[in-house]
Amino acid sequence: MNLKKIAGFEAAKEVNDGDIVGLGTGSTTHYFTQKLGDRIKKEEIEIMGIPTSYQSFLQAMECNIPVTTLDEHDVDIAVDGADEIDKDLNLIKGKGGAHTLEKVVDYSAKIFIVIADETKLVENLGNFPVPLEVISKAVKPVFSALKDMGGEPSIRMAKYKNGPVISDNGNFIVDAKFGVVNNPIALEKDLNAIPGVVENGIFSQMTDKAIIGCENGINKINF
Repeated sequence: MNLKKIAGFEAAKEVNDGDIVGLGTGSTTHYFTQKLGDRIKKEEIEIMGIPTSYQSFLQAMECNIPVTTLDEHDVDIAVDGADEIDKDLNLIKGKGGAHTLEKVVDYSAKIFIVIADETKLVENLGNFPVPLEVISKAVKPVFSALKDMGGEPSIRMAKYKNGPVISDNGNFIVDAKFGVVNNPIALEKDLNAIPGVVENGIFSQMTDKAIIGCENGINKINF
């Protein structure tokens, strides 16, 4: 049973004709976008998507979803995945390195829905390191600040090229381990206060609903 597919397909039902939709990035949102393309074809609904990465842009093109920008339209609903989801629907995102634009689009949406399989549910965030997008020239002072905060930072290295992962915005992706995150709201603010950090992967107090694919069906959690 593909729990990511179940969650993604269920979330596509939340989109209404005429909506401007934030298109998340990742393996779970791949199914969401795929289903949206099917709905456009079969139900003849009219929607427009705002991609959060090159990956989601290319998939939107493949699925014949017209795209627009935040300059042109407000976002009615955004759907995105997560690496971890805590009991208060705070998230860690950024495994795909697209968390900066994801946060911009998701935060601006009237409704933000996170989708995932049940393995992503945790009591507290922190099993997964917190991704940060960092300006390359600021890596050393950023690392120093992260260590002072109790973090263990490392530059994320690419798998299919030599050297570091570079974001769509041309910056480094840094992963910082903090252990259990007892106060994600405060940590999110503190990380973004470090000069040289463009954005971090903690998404606190943003999620309106979670749609979770489970072995026994769909679990919907409203905040």
